[in-house]
Formats: sequence, structure tokens, C-alpha cells
Amino acid sequence: MFTIVEAAGWPIWLLIIASVVAVALIVERLVFLRNKNVTPAGLLDTTIQEFKQRGVSEAMLSSLSEGSPLGRVFAAGLKNVKSSPEVMKDSIEEAGRAVAHELERFLTTLGTIASISPLLGLFGTVVGMIEIFGAQTAVGNTPAILAHGISVALYNTAFGLIVAVPSMIFYRHFRAKADSLTIEMEQQAVKLVEIVHGTRK
Repeated sequence: MFTIVEAAGWPIWLLIIASVVAVALIVERLVFLRNKNVTPAGLLDTTIQEFKQRGVSEAMLSSLSEGSPLGRVFAAGLKNVKSSPEVMKDSIEEAGRAVAHELERFLTTLGTIASISPLLGLFGTVVGMIEIFGAQTAVGNTPAILAHGISVALYNTAFGLIVAVPSMIFYRHFRAKADSLTIEMEQQAVKLVEIVHGTRK
């Protein structure tokens, strides 16, 4: 591996840094954007049951807020349970926007890496070509210098694509996942409001 890095020249280090950041972001989002972490199964039923039995308490709100993003949305609504359904929905929407922003955290960075990695590879290619043409002497090019320049050009191009393709795939996946979870939270929050105010059984 070190031989490949050495053959690719110094531009490859920019791509290595980009790849490390991309892998870290992908792992973090894979762990965070799991359904059981964001929208735990049965949370709506449990919340409604506890509300009907004990009403809204500080312990209940604290448990919901600390439990999951969906719980934070529920807690925001239940804090205004004595207000009108419109006020309750407004507070849920405010909390929902904050939660949606949290679901999309780091995705801009991952998308940027997916976009710039081919450009960084192209930059390495250009550097390699400059080395080739800059090595012209009166007696011609030496094979070693030509080989090094070609290695810099090709390795950087390939590595740029290797970083960009998975980054773009996961970026698209996480965007779709975040949108899906946001819609699911909205639907459950509306059900909570309607059940609490007696418009739905």
C-alpha cells in the first residue's frame, strides 16, 4: 500500500485525507440513522398509554427528550398539551425542523467529498503530466522519470474515482433515509396530536 502511495506522489495525500473523512462520516451516519434510534417501534403507543394513565409529567417529558429524536418531537408537543391543537402542532413543527437538521448533519460534507474527489484526482493527473513534460532534457526523457509521472497521473485518477463513487452512493442513501424518517416522524406526531385532543381514536 505504501508503495502505491509513494508511486502516486504527494497529490494522493489530499485524496487519502478525503477518504478517511468520508469513511468516518459514513460510519457515523450508518449508526445514527437507524430506525430504532430515530423512530423506536411502539413509542407512539407507549406515549399515549402513559399520557392516558398519568398525564404529562416532567419525568415523562425528560425521558422522551433524551430517548430519541422522535421522542423530542413528542415532548415538544406534549409540553403544550393544554393549548389548542394548532399551538401543539406549531411546537411539534419547530422541534421537527431541528430534528430534521440533525438527521441531515454531515451530509453536505459527504456530498462535497463525493464532488471534489474526481477533481482532486484530476489535479493529481495534471501534476503527473507536468512532471513528465518538465522532465524533458536535451537527450530526451529518462524512463524512470516518465514512469513516475505516469504513475502519479493514473493512480490519482483511479483513487479519486474510488473515493467519489462510494461517497456519492452513501450521500444519496442517507438523504433518502433522512427524508423517509422525517416523514414518518411527521405522521406519528400528527397522530399524537389528534389522539390527545380526541379527534382520533
